[in-house]
Amino acid sequence: MPAQTATDSIFNQLETYGHKKVVFCSDPDTGLKAIIAIHDTTLGPALGGTRMWAYKTEKEALQDVLRLSKNMTYKSAIAGLNLGGGMAVIIGDSRKDKTEALLRKFGRFIKNQNGEFITAEDVGTNPRDMEYIRMETQHVVGVPETMGGSGDPGPVAAMGVYMGMRAALKELYGSDTITGRSVIVQGIGHVGEQLVKLLTEANAKVYVSDINDERKRQVSKKYGAEAVSNNTIFDINADIYAPCAMGATINTQTINKLQCAIIAGSANNQLQDEAVHGQMLLDKGILFAPDYVISAGGIINCYSELMGYSKKRTLQLTENIYDATRNVLKLSKAENISTIDAANKIAEKRIADIKKVKSTY
Repeated sequence: MPAQTATDSIFNQLETYGHKKVVFCSDPDTGLKAIIAIHDTTLGPALGGTRMWAYKTEKEALQDVLRLSKNMTYKSAIAGLNLGGGMAVIIGDSRKDKTEALLRKFGRFIKNQNGEFITAEDVGTNPRDMEYIRMETQHVVGVPETMGGSGDPGPVAAMGVYMGMRAALKELYGSDTITGRSVIVQGIGHVGEQLVKLLTEANAKVYVSDINDERKRQVSKKYGAEAVSNNTIFDINADIYAPCAMGATINTQTINKLQCAIIAGSANNQLQDEAVHGQMLLDKGILFAPDYVISAGGIINCYSELMGYSKKRTLQLTENIYDATRNVLKLSKAENISTIDAANKIAEKRIADIKKVKSTY
């Protein structure tokens, strides 16, 4: 058996990301294999989605849940919410392996965290799945409105990205109007389609791309957008590139090809390497609206549900993403640092400040 390297060590990985707790969930009877990662609870209980994905390896699943849960800590911090960061992943194909029993068993594992982790939907899960989890634990949000929940957070998440786009346009051009601008939306799931809707209603020129050709055809026809292949999106000279699918689409190869002025989308962890690719975008003069800043609409929707759901209040909090994005872009410009470094600086300061408050009693 080959010797374990430092990068393979689970405890070394937790130390690198600064996690508080990681729980491995296994149940042979239902086929459940899941990981719950609780990154930080300084600001409140850790809230994050449950993603169901057919990961190639368990190591890949762990890496994803660690990155995503840290992202949720920063997302809540910069949005001004009293929530920590967490995330869960279920290893499996959501189209074939998902069952009521598996989801309910997963709900039992969440219940055992005693309120330290609250979940919601993510890639591969939906409000119906949250209903099953809710049968075993109260620590779940995003359940259907008929059950007193807030339902699908997609429209609110899309609104947040839209506000972030406008803030980036304001920074670059002095005007935040979307009308007449061109936008490439990559990935047209729950959030992506709602974003296409907002953009076309504002009379933007919209290109859509998705790995599902039938979905791409339907959405392009429904909203009058132009369908393009995944292979050509980086060749299009557009104002904004909006990644709304999986992460890491911003890497050395794509940055060299990108012709857009702004990157603003809902996908998590868009930069393959924050330090390297954040700096590359700064050097190239492409304005990156950090994903966790502008995609906070979904978690705002969930937070509102925890506080007693009000649609009006939820939209007010989501509109604040405009100012939050502007603050990040201003700090980036003032200190000549990448926008992701500026966002991290603001989020980390809030966490550190509240840690001082909590240590006084």
